Amino acid sequence: MDLDLEVIVRTLPYLWKGFQYTLQLTAIAALGGICFGTFLALGRLSGSKPLALAAAGYVNLMRSIPLVLVIFWFYFLVPFVLQSITGAERTPLVGADRSAYITFIMFEAAYFCEIVRAGIQSIPKGQVGAAYAVGLTYGQAMRHVILPQAFRNMLPVLLTQTIILFQDTSLVYVLSVTDFLGAASKIAQRDSRLVEMYSFVAVVYFVICLLLSAAVRRLQTRIAVIR
Repeated sequence: MDLDLEVIVRTLPYLWKGFQYTLQLTAIAALGGICFGTFLALGRLSGSKPLALAAAGYVNLMRSIPLVLVIFWFYFLVPFVLQSITGAERTPLVGADRSAYITFIMFEAAYFCEIVRAGIQSIPKGQVGAAYAVGLTYGQAMRHVILPQAFRNMLPVLLTQTIILFQDTSLVYVLSVTDFLGAASKIAQRDSRLVEMYSFVAVVYFVICLLLSAAVRRLQTRIAVIR
């Protein structure tokens, strides 16, 4: 097999743009998912049964559906739902980029919710009682006492889920979004260099995820020593 590795060098600027989009999508989806997931976790742990059931229903629904199906649903069905709600004559355009960001935030929030919920439950109940004893409200106790400790304990797991998210962002390829895999695929189809481009993408994903996983293990060891 005649491999042309120069095609990778020639197309690095275009691949770099796709890789930047992948990093941007990962960062926004992780931050948005953690914020939304934290609220879902607080809802699941709240004393309000309807709120807890609603949060649990959302989490179970998202965790039971393949991500690629959620991407298709949001991209193809949400515009029709918005049209029926607003009564607009034309179907509103959501766009592939906006669909990708919103879908990943909503989907990842379900997984981050369970991580945050486990982190909150790992804090001894005596600390909650102590916070109430000094006059803190539920919100203040969570903000100043429980959540800071919980996030420190679950930081390695949050980072591990972010690594998985980084890998999953390649699924936006189905929306023809030019992420890292999408850019490589377009070059591969144009230049008939599928082996070179897909091998390069696989190596980049492997190296990055391997390094990040090693960093997470090191961080987990340091947190264990602090405890």
